[in-house]
Amino acid sequence: MANWNNTHYKEFILLGLTDNPKLEIILFGLFFIFYTVTLLGNIGIIVAVRVDSRLHTPMYFFLNNLSFLDLCYATIITPKTLVNFLSKSKAIGYIECAVQMYFFAASVTTECFLLGVMAYDRYVAICNPLLYSVVMSKKICIQLVAGAYTLGYLNATLHTITTFRLPFCKTNKIDHFFCDVPPLLKLSCTKTTMNEILMFIFGGFAESSSLTTIIVSYSYIISTILRIRSVDGRKKAFSTCASHLMVVTIFYCTILFMYLRPSSTYAMSQDQVASVFYSVIIPLLNPLIYSLRNKEVIQALKKMKAKYCCSGK
Repeated sequence: MANWNNTHYKEFILLGLTDNPKLEIILFGLFFIFYTVTLLGNIGIIVAVRVDSRLHTPMYFFLNNLSFLDLCYATIITPKTLVNFLSKSKAIGYIECAVQMYFFAASVTTECFLLGVMAYDRYVAICNPLLYSVVMSKKICIQLVAGAYTLGYLNATLHTITTFRLPFCKTNKIDHFFCDVPPLLKLSCTKTTMNEILMFIFGGFAESSSLTTIIVSYSYIISTILRIRSVDGRKKAFSTCASHLMVVTIFYCTILFMYLRPSSTYAMSQDQVASVFYSVIIPLLNPLIYSLRNKEVIQALKKMKAKYCCSGK
């Protein structure tokens, strides 16, 4: 940490998504709407899970944490982006940049592991329903979530320290709308091969371990569902996984494209689009997917709305 001041710059300039003032106004409006819906959707799920006793189950405990993580990394990125859309100065302080990158990396990596945990939860619920309450006890659920957070923050700590120990002397202009590892590595005037290797190894571990858990879990789940004789039984079993499967597909397709590819194919314009998707759109989509496809969540939200309306009278 003592070498963090190993740079000629005290702040960075976030070039953002465009330098067209009119387009920035449009983007501000869109991002503001997206962020508002993200806040309402995720906070709604968190509150619904907490106040409705019917949702005090492992699946909704994990969903509660997923909504919290979506809130975290949307809030880490979007407010600063909104300010920059309306500001002539796109500056972000050196320490502020490091903090933004750290918490964003921690939240995304933790969500990666959490999605694997959620897949395992669905596997136990469908393939071993009689042992579900034992295998997915409250203690084990807390340990699984704590493990996801621990690994996520350790990964973020490694990348933040190794990135900000580099000397940034080419320019202080980041060709991105937030502080992330790939665009920051481009500012260094030394070789970043080791950073890229570490990003590939540790990012690859997070992705591959979680993705393997998901693939194996769903292999058993699909096999079990196909053995169910009644059509209604198969539909009911699959409906408990459908929302999670949609979230996993969107999340991993974006993350794999963003981080696990050769540096020779790195194109900032493509990465900005991918970054908007997983930093702004995914936190917006997750609560919508779970709300629209989950009757229990819909009922809890309706109950909460009715209670609020009645108390308002």
